[in-house]
Amino acid sequence: MSNSLPLNKQPVDSLKGVGKQTSERLSRINITSIQDLLFHLPLRYQNRTTVTPIGALRDGLEVVVEGTVLACDTVTGRRRSLLCRIGDQTGITSLRFFYFSNAQKNMLQKGNRIRCFGEVRRGASGLEFYHPEYSLINHNDHGNGAIDLADRLTPVYPLTEGISQNKLRQLAAQAVKMLANTSLLADLLPKPCQNTNDKFSMAETLAFLHAPPVHQISEQEIRMLEQKCHPLQQRLALEELTAHQLSLLQLRKQIRSNRAKSLPQDNKLTKQFLQQLPFQLTPAQKRVAHEIGADLADNKPMLRLIQGDVGSGKTVVAAMAALQAVAGGQQVALMAPTEILAEQHLKNFQHWMAPLKLNIARLTGKQKAKERQSQQHILDKGIAQIAIGTHALFQKGVSFRSLGLVIIDEQHRFGVHQRLALLEKGAEQGLTPHQLIMTATPIPRTLTMCAYADLDCSIIDELPPGRKPVETLLISEQKRNQVIDRVRNACNTGTQVYWVCTLIEESEALQCQAAEATMELLSSALPELRIGLIHGRLTSGAKAEIMHQFKIGAIQLLVATTVIEVGVDVENASLMIIENPERLGLAQLHQLRGRVGRGKTQSYCVLMYASPLSENSRQRLTVMRETNDGFKIAEKDLKLRGPGDVLGTRQTGIAVFKIADLERDSELIPQAQNCAKSIIHDRPELLNPLLERWLGNQQSYGKV
Repeated sequence: MSNSLPLNKQPVDSLKGVGKQTSERLSRINITSIQDLLFHLPLRYQNRTTVTPIGALRDGLEVVVEGTVLACDTVTGRRRSLLCRIGDQTGITSLRFFYFSNAQKNMLQKGNRIRCFGEVRRGASGLEFYHPEYSLINHNDHGNGAIDLADRLTPVYPLTEGISQNKLRQLAAQAVKMLANTSLLADLLPKPCQNTNDKFSMAETLAFLHAPPVHQISEQEIRMLEQKCHPLQQRLALEELTAHQLSLLQLRKQIRSNRAKSLPQDNKLTKQFLQQLPFQLTPAQKRVAHEIGADLADNKPMLRLIQGDVGSGKTVVAAMAALQAVAGGQQVALMAPTEILAEQHLKNFQHWMAPLKLNIARLTGKQKAKERQSQQHILDKGIAQIAIGTHALFQKGVSFRSLGLVIIDEQHRFGVHQRLALLEKGAEQGLTPHQLIMTATPIPRTLTMCAYADLDCSIIDELPPGRKPVETLLISEQKRNQVIDRVRNACNTGTQVYWVCTLIEESEALQCQAAEATMELLSSALPELRIGLIHGRLTSGAKAEIMHQFKIGAIQLLVATTVIEVGVDVENASLMIIENPERLGLAQLHQLRGRVGRGKTQSYCVLMYASPLSENSRQRLTVMRETNDGFKIAEKDLKLRGPGDVLGTRQTGIAVFKIADLERDSELIPQAQNCAKSIIHDRPELLNPLLERWLGNQQSYGKV
């Protein structure tokens, strides 16, 4: 194959040592071209450039040492091993091998000089190296790999099964040599987008980052490389963030280029609805409702995200959007991630829409065939104006007469293809439905700018009047009896209580067992109370009945798993106990806490933790005690856990970054946004090469 081809056009099997099997293994980590290999950067580096005195060794260091073999013997204990003691003028350390041969033992004879590299760990004989790489100095036999002092930092790459570090280093070194011909790898960021200190070409940047020349850089630069904040790493992060922005902006442009049904903002249904509400909308609700209404009146598809903290009244705003669509002769689909949340929405909409004589269809995964068929029929014929359900809404067999608005609640819990499939139900009529996405999980601004760059964002940033902030208490499980007394007192005063059981594992079966055991314990301790149990393994009908009993007050204490995280609205519930809160993320804890404090009574959330708490857990739970601001909590969660976990899934696309880190590189995001807009406007020919370089076959992940 000609070496004059750009590196993104040269397959990785054109490198020496890459056959069919190696090529297939590399493809598992998205390396199919030489360009892919070059952008598969080291996770970290090893410093093999200097010899460290044995007396300076510390637990956890990765170092090169030299010494004389003082003794080498087979030792027995829990495991048989070869223990080799070596020393220099500053001290003595040990090399330990659990897998060894007689030839190896003979080579490590007393008096031989040895150089080795590995991680220092504290062992039975003090500081030890376990299975280090080593070689004999001034000797023809090189042990398990010659250890020559390097003049560059040694890269440590992300791997896949069947590909070793040495193999990947050899292949990367071949690819880096090809960078000498800089014309094979394009610089894709226009000069105005680059930082003023970007003196290196892209080829020079990659050559440096694969093997930094340690004697040409300072100690500070080495630390920056370790922390991934070196200017050359930042240059690549900026380019990657720009490509990500371009992907979402292109998606927005693509959807907005379609036609949607224009839905008049001023209509009788919405006016009737507002007149019958027993409360006034907050200024924030009015503002967001107006923004949505203006979008729906346009003949371009709306793409809007509503963020609102728990209890801020997003559902009422969504209902107003639905009525605007129905008044315009269109159907509405509202999709929720769980049956409990779908049922909650169904009850709210039925209550609000009954005086307006609207028909609402219900579609969930656990419906009986006959009921499902009847619901599908009234949707297909246009008899039902609104459909509420779970993922069942977008499955085969479900069709709409004229789907004009799709509302997705807690959208990050759905996969990309699920959301697209529902959108396509409306495209069958030649028009693209408007999209309204809601979340009660406050999303840090950094994530909003990245994960939802294709959406307009509205925030309902105030709670209805009369709501009191929930007071949060941290109590050790050693005081369980006091907590049980508190539950008894709360129920005796007429209020209701949630008791939430959590487990580290996301195993529904184990969570149910924990809830059942807690139910038995509380039933024994509080025989006078009416106690209910709800978990994910109950049928949808059983869950709905238990929630109904709790809502009407027939159940005083509800023992539950995290299945009640969203969608449960019981105004009389004013106390929540969460067991082992240290096992959950802050965003999930905040969601759970939002199930109380929905009435006008002062409410409390007791976080009953297992002692002793780690410092990290104490810090996280203290945040919960100090603030009810979901956005502050989300920012802290992002710092502690990362973006994929904050949004609750890795299906959203935000966890596919190769180099960029949304928390560490947050200051680059506005620059990346400006750069993406500049490329679309002034240099559109760069768009596809950037998407191909950074996203490859993942370009569709943002299609929501």
